[in-house]
Amino acid sequence: MDSRAVATAFLASGVTHLVRPQIFLPLIPKALPAPRGIVYASGVAELVCAAGLLTGRRWAGPASAAVLVGVLPGNVQMALNATAAARRRPTPKRVAFAVGCWTRIPGQLPLIRAVLR
Repeated sequence: MDSRAVATAFLASGVTHLVRPQIFLPLIPKALPAPRGIVYASGVAELVCAAGLLTGRRWAGPASAAVLVGVLPGNVQMALNATAAARRRPTPKRVAFAVGCWTRIPGQLPLIRAVLR
């Protein structure tokens, strides 16, 4: 994986954060204030990092790594939500989604490595 792939993912995700914030609101841990503001801010951060990665800015790698670490609580919350849904009503689709959510968390490491290269 290279930084262009991460930039592409950031572009798609960043736009989605701004256009459809309701998708991300359930991922904001309850302990954090202003969930909509957090969704918008993370979307803007992803777009800024994508632009920086695509244009080879020196700050883009460390900033992108920070964004990837910063969204970790949201990824954990997503996995917790998916696991709870799969336990309430276990279907193959829900169980597979929960497994995928938990698998995604360690999958952040190759992304962080890619942007720091």
